[in-house]
Amino acid sequence: MNKWPAMIDGDHIKRVLNCLDKAYGTELVCYLKHETPWQLLIAVILSAQCTDERVNIVTKDLFVKYDTLQKFADADLKELEKDIHSIGFYHNKAKNIIACAKRLIEVYGGEVPRSLEDLTSLAGVGRKTANVIRGNVYNDPSIVVDTHVKRISKKLGFTNEEEPVKVEKDLMQVIPKDHWILINIHLITLGRSFCKARKTDCENCFLKEECYSRRNENV
Repeated sequence: MNKWPAMIDGDHIKRVLNCLDKAYGTELVCYLKHETPWQLLIAVILSAQCTDERVNIVTKDLFVKYDTLQKFADADLKELEKDIHSIGFYHNKAKNIIACAKRLIEVYGGEVPRSLEDLTSLAGVGRKTANVIRGNVYNDPSIVVDTHVKRISKKLGFTNEEEPVKVEKDLMQVIPKDHWILINIHLITLGRSFCKARKTDCENCFLKEECYSRRNENV
């Protein structure tokens, strides 16, 4: 058996992308509500191991109370913890948000930086968060590997890796650059509808004929 990525069929990739485009469109959608780049950055930090829906509920009031980056930088840790208490890991997230806001002001003049290196120098910002910002704020082609993207990419035969960074590199090899941002949105949407982690709806999924995982199960 050919080792990945030799097994990848370019026509398979095109068919999958065409099906996703047809089903979900090609508009670049961000599920985290925000009005400014720094709000998006804070929302993404909050979203780690938490649903976007819960984050949006919290940030609705949070961004009213802390309506400037300076207010986050000056926030009292205990008070901010209470403000985001319904979100998991609130202690570390509150600490990181304050540190991140301070660095943005002190080092970057209050602007959210563009490069991966600068973004990952911020507290609470890893490669995944940085790529969300690069894609949504600067429209820089970037692939965000969350649990949905990793799981479904394996099912579709795009990768056989487990580590997010390795999955990201595999996807960068096989997915055309003009679909790097879209593939994030599409696979997350698919993962919230047909291809849920706990219960998949394979029979009704429009990608069932292209799913290597389903095909192998039926052998």
